[in-house]
Amino acid sequence: MERNYPILTVTDKAERSLRAGHPWVYGEEVTNTQGAYEPGDIVDVYSRKGRWLGAGFVNDHSKIRVRILSRNTNDRFDETFWQRRIHYAVEYRRAVMGADFSDCRLVFGEADGLPGLTVDRYNDVLTAEVLCFGIDRIKPMLYKCLLDELDGEVTAVYERSDSPLRDKEGLERFCGWAVSEASGRTVITENGVKYAVDYVNGQKTGFFLDQKYNRAAVARIAAGKRVLDCFTHTGAFALNAALAGAEKVTAVDVSAEALEMAKENARLNELNVEFVQADVFDLLTDMAAKGGSDYDFIILDPPAFTKSGATVKSAYTGYKEINLKAMKLLPRGGFLATCSCSHFMTDELFRRVLAEASLDASVSLRQLYVGRQGPDHPILWGVPETDYLKFYIFQVV
Repeated sequence: MERNYPILTVTDKAERSLRAGHPWVYGEEVTNTQGAYEPGDIVDVYSRKGRWLGAGFVNDHSKIRVRILSRNTNDRFDETFWQRRIHYAVEYRRAVMGADFSDCRLVFGEADGLPGLTVDRYNDVLTAEVLCFGIDRIKPMLYKCLLDELDGEVTAVYERSDSPLRDKEGLERFCGWAVSEASGRTVITENGVKYAVDYVNGQKTGFFLDQKYNRAAVARIAAGKRVLDCFTHTGAFALNAALAGAEKVTAVDVSAEALEMAKENARLNELNVEFVQADVFDLLTDMAAKGGSDYDFIILDPPAFTKSGATVKSAYTGYKEINLKAMKLLPRGGFLATCSCSHFMTDELFRRVLAEASLDASVSLRQLYVGRQGPDHPILWGVPETDYLKFYIFQVV
């Protein structure tokens, strides 16, 4: 098939990255351009020696100059192409999520060949975030494809494209109904726990779906335990522990707004949870100063301490400090669940953090469980940005 797309030639380094499966070309990796284009257009990418490496969305405003869409020269980027991509994404979730298909991530950006697009499903409503210029230009068609694919199961789409990352793409921030309208709130059930989800005003797209199976792992050992859930947000780990029969559950967060939603979720499930508004670092320090705590299961689910490679060192210090404090507070035989949700804090680095913290705390860690994000947030090998959540449960011995 004759190709009439503008051409970008890239460095040898970019060629190696693309051939290894990574879908991004950075601005400094482009050595030559042929043909005129606008942000969001399709371009062909070639090596210095004239080898075709793929086609993708181009955007000179972005640090990521090209987001590769296809490595197949026969692909035409028409509605049929996008319908096929949406179909693959949805059918994958039907296969791997089973009964959880009504509340899951339907589209996970590059891992689904839909760069910069995130779509979560909450019953009959979808919430979307768009961080790619090319996807932004065709999003009405993509939303139509999603609704067609779900065939009456979903009736509305709310877009939460308010991230500062849109500024770097040359896109205006936007929040609002993209297809039809609904109430802005719904109730979902995960692991037998009900949650009120505010997908208009809540964080991200309304709820953190990626910890679904890690919360179930916590529940499996929570019975009879005295649980301290740190950075509880809307109470998910705390509620899983309470439902599983924990003797006592205390949930801590610095945000009063998040705690109000957590309290609502506790009432919704008729579960007894104590809620404390506090800075977790300060709270654990105060507990240690007072001689310890009576908790034998501590859960650490902090926000990402680093969102760039430049701040990994300070994040390392933060993760070590919070885990060290928890390890010192736990009795021998107690349990620690801990995680990092930043892909910049690699698994190797996070394991090093935990090893150093245990050494400083003079404890040993017996590993019970290792988790990642749920399969609705698939990890695409060769694209480390899709592998971000590390989750461990240890017994402190």
